[in-house]
Amino acid sequence: MNTILLFEFLEELARHNERDWFQAHKPTYEQLRQEFEAAVARWLPQMAANDPTLAGLNPRKSLFRIYRDVRFSHDKRPYKTHFSAYFSAGGKAGTGPGYYVQLGPHGQTLLAGGIYVPEKEQLARIRQEIDYNGPALHAVLQAPEFRQYYAGLTGETLKKAPAGYPADHPDIELLKHKSFVVSHAVPDATVHQLDLDTYVPAAFRALQPFCEFLREAVD
Repeated sequence: MNTILLFEFLEELARHNERDWFQAHKPTYEQLRQEFEAAVARWLPQMAANDPTLAGLNPRKSLFRIYRDVRFSHDKRPYKTHFSAYFSAGGKAGTGPGYYVQLGPHGQTLLAGGIYVPEKEQLARIRQEIDYNGPALHAVLQAPEFRQYYAGLTGETLKKAPAGYPADHPDIELLKHKSFVVSHAVPDATVHQLDLDTYVPAAFRALQPFCEFLREAVD
């Protein structure tokens, strides 16, 4: 996959985010989309070898559309300016832990995973698992392979302790999280130098123990 050509197209799309321009350049988009899908198809077997819950996923069904849902948004630009895919046992619509990849210029490239805004029951189960088994999560978050890519949990947190947990709980900062997600940003210049067929599966391999901790909590 030629990320330089992909980023050039997405930069132009950002400058001309309108239907007429997109339709005029749709053959270029379709070619780039096919290359991205082919890359996803190469990554998936490597990921499934490490996380069997991903076995049998259809690469095409892991890809997100480039069309934005503008129905409830003040931003009416019709197209995203990145390519992205999500890998989970339930497909990209799955509610369990999964892996997310996004490619785009101007700092949009990232690898991430976990559960974003878990359902109420899931959130309760994750917090319960942290309460019971906090050292296991700490071990995951501090593992050298994990730390090579991910700094720790990101996203919004509660200002106070969640209901049912004391403010002086030893893992209160983890329990305050509303989402259980980690991410790894990749600078534009670095993206073009990487062998993504090696880098993406390796980054997700380092993420698998985190996803497994969450899976055991919510299943």
